[in-house]
Amino acid sequence: MASLSDIVSYTDDFLRIREVGDWDHALNGLQIENCGRVTLIGAAVDVSTRVLTEAAKKNVDLLIVHHGLFWPGLQPVTDALRRQLQLAFENDIALYSAHLPLDIHPKLGNNAELAAALGLKRTQLFLEEKGQLTGLKARASLPRSELVCKLRRALSGPLKVFNFGPKQTCTIGIVTGGAGSEIYRVAQENIDTFITGEAPHWAAVAAEELGVNLLLAGHYATETFGVKALAAHLSKRFHVPWTFIDCPTGM
Repeated sequence: MASLSDIVSYTDDFLRIREVGDWDHALNGLQIENCGRVTLIGAAVDVSTRVLTEAAKKNVDLLIVHHGLFWPGLQPVTDALRRQLQLAFENDIALYSAHLPLDIHPKLGNNAELAAALGLKRTQLFLEEKGQLTGLKARASLPRSELVCKLRRALSGPLKVFNFGPKQTCTIGIVTGGAGSEIYRVAQENIDTFITGEAPHWAAVAAEELGVNLLLAGHYATETFGVKALAAHLSKRFHVPWTFIDCPTGM
């Protein structure tokens, strides 16, 4: 058993929750407290009725997510929000959310974990958003087909490939989640192969015009890395087991 307050205090500092800018509705940090003890940590990309129901079945008492309870913004406590809060309160589930602080963490972040899974080394930060650099880029000369194979293995899921750049990569950029709309800014960094989760329709047209390989690996899939890594890290530090709650969105 571990103390919720100890875990929250450590995680706030570890992820620099109070320092990293983010969208207001992210509300990074502890969103719901429980009785104060933690016996099982759950990790999920999103909080939802489905995720909370599964967490309750597993007796999770601390749920760590990337997209928190208030992501839709200010809303009345009715319908879905009421149901989610009721599940958390009745099952004594604490909820901790970390969005950009988890995306950009140099060791356990979504970008860093995906880059490591692809074997990319000596990465550099790029693409400023909300006051900090949110993506990683790496110089890597390898066949595009090899990179695609590595990405498929790392994600174990569908991958949309737009082969509009060179067959031999030179500079690869990674921004997990829904960063496809940033393709023009990415191309300005002399990146020839851009890996992200999802993109609007026009981004595929832009990729062709810019001569950039665009690899869409899924918003959900690319953001499973950080919550898993953070839960594993906290599990080791506080001697509490952890579990991943897999609820894909199809995006």
